[in-house]
Amino acid sequence: MNQPQPLPQPQPQQPQLLRVMNFTVSSDGIAAGEHQTLENPFGHVSPEKLLAWAGATASWPNRTDLGGSRGLDDYFTRDFARNIGAEIMGRNKFGPQRGPWQDHDWRGWWGDEPPFHTPVFVMTHHERPSFTLSDTTFHFVDADPITVLERAREAALGKDVRLGGGVTTVRQFLDADLVDTMHVAVSPVELGSGMRLWDSPDELLDRFHLEVVPSPSGVTHHLFWRR
Repeated sequence: MNQPQPLPQPQPQQPQLLRVMNFTVSSDGIAAGEHQTLENPFGHVSPEKLLAWAGATASWPNRTDLGGSRGLDDYFTRDFARNIGAEIMGRNKFGPQRGPWQDHDWRGWWGDEPPFHTPVFVMTHHERPSFTLSDTTFHFVDADPITVLERAREAALGKDVRLGGGVTTVRQFLDADLVDTMHVAVSPVELGSGMRLWDSPDELLDRFHLEVVPSPSGVTHHLFWRR
């Protein structure tokens, strides 16, 4: 007599994490400069200098040759898209316009092939219609961090949500205690002024564990996860 087969047991659902990934700051905690313009998304800060650690890796998406470094920095560059189903960003990361939208034809700094490949939720006090470029749809949301995260999680279809920045947006979600994990790369350059993520990473140790991993490139990777 055939024995009845046990019914399959439902697998526990993995929590959808809100993750800050590859967010890069200077040694004095600055992630972007002042006086942002269309031509200078990072303001007075040189992104080539700040992001040199990622640009030197084999997995850097803008690489046009077959070279590039492997190892720790390359691992984090490759990890950027792993299990990500949606992104949240502030309006300053989308573009330099302020106030009501004057030009709906301009659709962000990334051209026709944005690097996100997921739904993107842009936090702004001035909403505008959603639009799609390639496989990325941008939604413009005037809401608090909890509400925006709920919408992003729904769109992510079970995957994690990446909190892309900039500094003000990351601080908003940190202040609301919504960030689950965070990777901050501290570049060995000092900028002096600009948008500052922190005075010291120790400010976050009341809520996060922290592991600091130095890289041969001179960058120090700070890995935070919720206590």
